[in-house]
Amino acid sequence: MKLAIVTAYPPSKVTLNEYAYHLVKSFRLKSDVTEIILLTDRTSEEKDLNFEAAGCKITVKECWSFNSYWNIKNVTAAINETKPDNVLFNLQFMKFGDKKIAAALGLMLPLICKLKKIPTIVLLHNILEEVDLGSAGFTNNKLLTSLYGMIGTMLTKLILQADTVAVTMEKYVTILEKKYKAQNVIHIPHGTFETVSIEPSYDIPTGPLKVMTFGKFGTYKKVEAMIEAVELVRERTKLDIEIVIAGTDNPNVPGYLKSVEHTYKAVKQLRFTGYVEESDVPGIFNESAVVVFPYTATTGSSGVLHQAGSYGKAVVMPDLGDLALLTQQEGYQGEFFDPASVESLAASIEALLTNEAHRKSIAKANFMAATSHPMSRIAAMYLNAFENMKPTQKSPAHMLNAA
Repeated sequence: MKLAIVTAYPPSKVTLNEYAYHLVKSFRLKSDVTEIILLTDRTSEEKDLNFEAAGCKITVKECWSFNSYWNIKNVTAAINETKPDNVLFNLQFMKFGDKKIAAALGLMLPLICKLKKIPTIVLLHNILEEVDLGSAGFTNNKLLTSLYGMIGTMLTKLILQADTVAVTMEKYVTILEKKYKAQNVIHIPHGTFETVSIEPSYDIPTGPLKVMTFGKFGTYKKVEAMIEAVELVRERTKLDIEIVIAGTDNPNVPGYLKSVEHTYKAVKQLRFTGYVEESDVPGIFNESAVVVFPYTATTGSSGVLHQAGSYGKAVVMPDLGDLALLTQQEGYQGEFFDPASVESLAASIEALLTNEAHRKSIAKANFMAATSHPMSRIAAMYLNAFENMKPTQKSPAHMLNAA
């Protein structure tokens, strides 16, 4: 199989690039895949193809740019040139841009592939029906919320033109089938990035207890409450705690972390790492005592939760939306807090830092949950989905005979 993947890819800073890296890492080792064609966004540095084990051939075609109106033309041209057997889109609604027209034009690409009779799967990481637009930083205006809802419905209908749409949560299948009468939606779990074969010890490194959060911040992921919560825990317990903010600004909120750093400059042992290179991710997680999710909303299955689980880490999560649902469906555990309460967040962090047995119990449960869905298994599920399309692909002559 000659498999094309339309995606952002490291060193790109466009969303879902890390997911693509780990998906490719697994696809390239599958015997059914003879070549991977990466149809990626343009970056000034070379794409990260530094994998440990040998795998199939990988061809990179940089053919699109964030917010470009020409993405639909350029990606189609790249598909025509490379002639893949199958195409996989790694998408969320603002993958191709945060401007409405640029985003919509990019999301027409799965329909184009279908018209060209190339078997196509869209991996859709979130659905707008489950996004709180106000909490997620889009808008609190009721009129604009209604407008975004109409646009979201239109874009969802475009995406559903693909042969198959894969979503990372079972709940999304139900919603799309009910609202859009879709019959081509399947559930494929998010999966765990790291291929960890040895169970960790769950011990914390010596030195300050590192309370860490990881991601892109400024919209529904905000760190002020976490900083203030740790200050409360320090005051109550006298524990030696370091606060680690690992990641960057959300592209929609440039300058957010610099502003936070300035506001909390008097707070001791507060570290902002900036962008974390892929090779440095294991160290950031392994050094942490607790991983915190300082979210006010959720927008889909959490890649960071799966990462935390793969490193055997206890987590502190808001009791809302898809994070809470994941604990039920995939076996993750955590200390839950009220996202509107700093005191509630502090109590959850304190519960893990002051009770070693409790922390280790949650960490172990998360490791078991994460390793039950390795990315190698997820890649196999996509290949199986492509294989299952074959009997349903009808030639024009077949359709005429059926008519």
